[in-house]
Amino acid sequence: MNFPKIASLKTADAFQSRLNEIGAPMPFDETVEAGAGSTLWQPIDSGAGVIGNRWTILPMEGWDGEADGTPTDLTRRRWRNFGLSGAGLIWGGEAVAVRHDGRANPNQLMLNDATASSIESLREELVGEHVKAFGSDDGLVVGLQLTHSGRYARPNDKKRLEPRIAYRHPVLDPRAGVTDDGAILSDDDLDRLVDDFIAAAVLAQKIGYAFIDVKHCHGYLGHELLSGFDRPGKYGGDFEGRTRFLRNVVAGVRAAAPGLAIGVRLSVFDYSPYKPGPDGDGVPEVAGAYPYAFGGDGQGGIDLTEPSKFLSLLKELGIRLVCTTCGSPYYNPHIQRPAAFPPSDGYQPPEDPLAGVARQIDATAKLKSEHPDLVIVGSGYTYLQDCLPNVGQAAVRSGMVDSIGLGRMVLSYPDLPADVFAGKSLVRKRVCRTFSECTTAPRNGIVSGCYPLDPFYKERPEREQVLAITKGK
Repeated sequence: MNFPKIASLKTADAFQSRLNEIGAPMPFDETVEAGAGSTLWQPIDSGAGVIGNRWTILPMEGWDGEADGTPTDLTRRRWRNFGLSGAGLIWGGEAVAVRHDGRANPNQLMLNDATASSIESLREELVGEHVKAFGSDDGLVVGLQLTHSGRYARPNDKKRLEPRIAYRHPVLDPRAGVTDDGAILSDDDLDRLVDDFIAAAVLAQKIGYAFIDVKHCHGYLGHELLSGFDRPGKYGGDFEGRTRFLRNVVAGVRAAAPGLAIGVRLSVFDYSPYKPGPDGDGVPEVAGAYPYAFGGDGQGGIDLTEPSKFLSLLKELGIRLVCTTCGSPYYNPHIQRPAAFPPSDGYQPPEDPLAGVARQIDATAKLKSEHPDLVIVGSGYTYLQDCLPNVGQAAVRSGMVDSIGLGRMVLSYPDLPADVFAGKSLVRKRVCRTFSECTTAPRNGIVSGCYPLDPFYKERPEREQVLAITKGK
């Protein structure tokens, strides 16, 4: 499907005209404010501390930790970049497994007694870089995302899935090599996993993190449990059963780590898995009824009734921090991560990626309007590229979201928030153009980074491997 690249929309009128053409409205401010009084530099009282501005760094893994779950120099460099970004909220840094069988890859960070001091040092280096750049850590809130990768666990071999699943799925099971019920986590298994999350939360508090994120997004275990409509037992079935895992983790953390704030990153809607069609464009693998989507209407569309109910539950549990996202990078990446260029294992986008950005902004705005007392971080903004500050500022100013999340953009342009604050024009050669090589690399067992735009990764030997894979896809 042909559509104009967003970099070609060089004026506000051209940008708005394209949005009108595809029926994807989104807010837009022609003038981006700078300085301490600006819209994006207003503080938020989050419950985890006062966040100094409306920028958030979203959690991103680099597939570059050690086999024992400790960080490497590459990991440390990424976290230092998070610190110099100027963002007030660091949402978890990156996904950190609470035990070995839940690692998304053999180089994913893991939190336990043996690794705690190294995970602590990541936070210290991030804060140190922030203080070096901005003179103080006032307004900086750093959390840690805790996870079990579930269906997408690869704890021992980058190329071999060892899935632990919530329920059998007719489309995703074949993709993950699941052929029988042996991969299903029993209720007793999940009870033990709750204990592992609690133990990790205690360590996170001990080593200085302001909050933990109990990850419920992107097809990983927490998210998959939310769609376990037919799962028997206490962790499936009705809404109470499907949220029992979260509620048990929260109750345990409250008892074992009093005072530690909790956040949840949530896929607020989902779609059928996609596959390449005859022309290479993505097509739904399930046409028509799709009963496995949390936040879905059962027919391939969106229904935010249960996600809104979930946010009400978070309030009941004393949780104010929410980060919205959607779908999964594994089975419908254009929904979750709008991009002009697909990863090597993906498909050509079946829609203008602007439509995907607008969809996420709209869903987040609807939930924010229903839950104004929650602190909600939005995702999906990177594809906006040079227009990102204009749209982000307008969304915050309009009350559609509280904070603008930056993911892939930070790999090429970590200090974008600082440049916006200073009133500088964006450095175009550093703006992420969503080439997806930061995804293609780990999909092929290579450390993640911005190989096209970051001079550091452009000089690494892996770049030639990534280029060869990209050209051959």
